[in-house]
Amino acid sequence: MFTKLIAASLAVLFLAPTAHAENFEVRMLNKGAEGAMVFEPAFVKAAVGDTVTFISTDKGHNAENIKDMLPEGVEAFKSKMGDDYVLTLTAEGLYGIKCTPHYSMGMVALVQAGAAVNHDAVTAVALKGKAKTRFEPLFAQIAK
Repeated sequence: MFTKLIAASLAVLFLAPTAHAENFEVRMLNKGAEGAMVFEPAFVKAAVGDTVTFISTDKGHNAENIKDMLPEGVEAFKSKMGDDYVLTLTAEGLYGIKCTPHYSMGMVALVQAGAAVNHDAVTAVALKGKAKTRFEPLFAQIAK
């Protein structure tokens, strides 16, 4: 009896489908397809539990959240200059990202984890200059 119970438990453990978080890579570049100072890709659609790795392909960049552009309950973050950074998507919603020294040049990205539950708050953030221009096509990609 005990042997059958162990065998059944092992079968469930090894044969049950497992969910694996996905990792998305975003390169931080001096020059890319959309021009100078960009994240590529600049928009990522993912699921809660996935990770986004910001890769410092070209030195002199970082990844930092934009104030008021995070899902409720998500801690603010700022990576070190020139370092790769892994962002774990812990809550559903939109995550606005900038490269601190190149924000005014429009170096921004948008990550959507699940539903865009904070859509209105994120799209209401006052953006200026090139950052505003670069966010317009990113906002258009949001799946509601």
